[in-house]
Amino acid sequence: MSLEDNWELFEPSVPPTERRLREAIGILKRLGFTGKQTNEAAAYTLLAMLDLDPDKAWSEATAPLRGITPIIAFIDQSYGVKYAPNTRETIRDDAVKFFVEHALLVRNPDDPDRPTNSGKTVYQIEDNALALLRSYRTKNWQQKLTDYLERVEKIRNELNRHRASRRIPVTLPNGEAVTLSPGGQNPLMKHIIEEFCPRFVPGGVILYVGDTESKFGVFEKPALAALGIKVPAPAKMPDVVVHYLKKDWLLLIEAVTTAGPIDGKRRVELQRLFAGSRPGLVFVTAFMGRNDFRRYIAEISWESEVWLADEPEHMIHFNGERFLGPYPDVIPKY
Repeated sequence: MSLEDNWELFEPSVPPTERRLREAIGILKRLGFTGKQTNEAAAYTLLAMLDLDPDKAWSEATAPLRGITPIIAFIDQSYGVKYAPNTRETIRDDAVKFFVEHALLVRNPDDPDRPTNSGKTVYQIEDNALALLRSYRTKNWQQKLTDYLERVEKIRNELNRHRASRRIPVTLPNGEAVTLSPGGQNPLMKHIIEEFCPRFVPGGVILYVGDTESKFGVFEKPALAALGIKVPAPAKMPDVVVHYLKKDWLLLIEAVTTAGPIDGKRRVELQRLFAGSRPGLVFVTAFMGRNDFRRYIAEISWESEVWLADEPEHMIHFNGERFLGPYPDVIPKY
């Protein structure tokens, strides 16, 4: 081992918690991480993902499934360092996100189709990384580290290939192919784009499609700007925005699986967000079927539309007198 790996031999009075923290920071640096990914929060995050208390040997490291809140709780319980609830984003963005990107952690291994923005999202140390870290403080550490660093790009590519294979292919009305991350409302958004749009918005142009993983599945910012729209933050955007060229309408569509129909409050919010729109606004809430629709029927706003993916030929109009009147099959023939 190098002197860097044996620093504590020269500082025997250092408390176990401090020693373990310095070890974790050293490991992250040896793995190639820099900047914020080697600070104390990142090091504690690594220790939490290994379930490694100060008094445990590195060989006792395990691979629990943990979300951001359990990570913060572990750090508090095992190391006495308290992170406020509003630091969740810091832990996620400065540590966990990079650890996932570099194959140190795997997101949602228990359910790869779980949306990344789900409150149930969990992370786990990657198998090869776990085997490496269990060897820390052994005579095999340096060789295993060398071997791991030579293979980590291949490990990362394999994880990326697996994630890519689960993405949802979607064909836009213009024939362009895009993919959305699996899970959440994205399967319903595929139905909206491939089934709703050709039926009810023929010739329509998809200007925006949200994606829980990448924020933007489709984002035609110049086209939106040309229509007088200043795009709000992704969190405030509807799931799909379509320009119906023939009628010069802008359809704002929410795909609902667990929450978020266009109720009165959301309709007013969208109306304000798109106040500069040159085309007239049409508000649509989409559901997979009647069971989901029933859960939210009392919340749906008047002057909006509802579409069900499992009955794609029909629309439900929450606007009363505008469509009042007999259909052709019940008009008397004289």
